[in-house]
This record gives sequence, C-alpha cells and structure tokens, in this order.
Amino acid sequence: MSSSVESRRANKGSRRSDGPDMRRVVYRETHSSRAVVSVAAAALVLVLAGYGVLESGVHAVGQPAWLIEPQVAAQRMVDLPAGISPLLLGAVGAVLAMLGLIFLLNGILPGKRARHLLAGAPGEGLPAVVVDDEVIASSLARRARLAANVTPEQVMVVVSQQQVLVNVRPTSGIPVDQGRVLDAVRDELDHMLLEPAPVPRVNVTPSGVIGA
Repeated sequence: MSSSVESRRANKGSRRSDGPDMRRVVYRETHSSRAVVSVAAAALVLVLAGYGVLESGVHAVGQPAWLIEPQVAAQRMVDLPAGISPLLLGAVGAVLAMLGLIFLLNGILPGKRARHLLAGAPGEGLPAVVVDDEVIASSLARRARLAANVTPEQVMVVVSQQQVLVNVRPTSGIPVDQGRVLDAVRDELDHMLLEPAPVPRVNVTPSGVIGA
C-alpha cells in the first residue's frame, strides 16, 4: 500500500517537472526576442568572413580578385581619409554608427513589450495571463470616461511599464473632478493586479470641448 502511494507521488512530481517553466514562458511573452538581430549580425559576419576567405584563396592561386585585392583594401583603409570624398566617408561612417547603435541598444536594453502580467497567477499554480497595454488602456479609458461624464473622444490613456497617464478634455461649462477620475482609475488598476504595477496620473486640460 505504501509503495503504491509513493509511486503516485513520484508520478505526480514527475508530471509537474515535465510541465512548462512558466517564468520562462512569461518572460518570452513580455520581452521581445533578440533572435532576429542576432541572426542578422551572425549572417553579416559570415558574409564578410566568407568574402575575405574567397579573396584570399583567389589571390593565393594567382587569379584576379573578384572585387579588390586584400592588400589593396588594407592599404586603402590605412590611408583613409585619402582617396575618398569627405561626403562619402561621412555617409559610410553614419551608416556604420547607426548599425552599431542598433546592435548595442538591442544588447543592453531590456526589450520589454507593451504588455503586463496579471499578478499572482504563476505563483499560485494558475495559468499565466499576459494582457496587452492597449486592452488595459481601453478598460481604464472606459472607467475614466464614466467618472468624468465625458464622451470616449475626450479621454486618452497611455499605458507604459511604470505609469498610466490619463488625459481628459472636459466639456465646456461642465467641470471634471480630477480626484474622482483618479480614484476610478486606481480602483480599476487594483482589480487588474498588474505586474509591474503602474502609477496612475490624471491630467485635465484647461480648455474644454463643445458638447454635442
């Protein structure tokens, strides 16, 4: 009897271990992949290295170069900026600097997507729920619109990783209670339980719109 119970526990534990790593899944869903940039960089290096090997092999067997002799190319690089116009040299330098900046930023920036995770789901063994910021902004805009008693066109919500900015344009002659709108947005965020939890801000413009 005890052996059967232990075997059941072992099978249950093995099934849990065979399941997906929710932390890794959530990270992939909330962070952009760097695979495209990595493949592009690797392909560029392979092409340049392959061309260098090809030119060196052609030069070794005494055949004419496809584009330029390796020694000539090396000498021209040493003699820079002689032999090339400053405008062309500046354009090439700007393109190389832009490519280097793109690769650098993709390597050091976190690369977070415009998404939030509902708190508590992975830790409680429940399925992880990832929500797009556009969906969050739509829900917050609805609560802010009802609290301010304005039309949907008079509310704009911008959701980022650390902040929620609600812009409200009141109707002319009808004041908007900024504190009431802020409380409504906070209540909606408290029900969402987002990770990371953004801080709400409400901005009521001084100029209103003419009501329909």
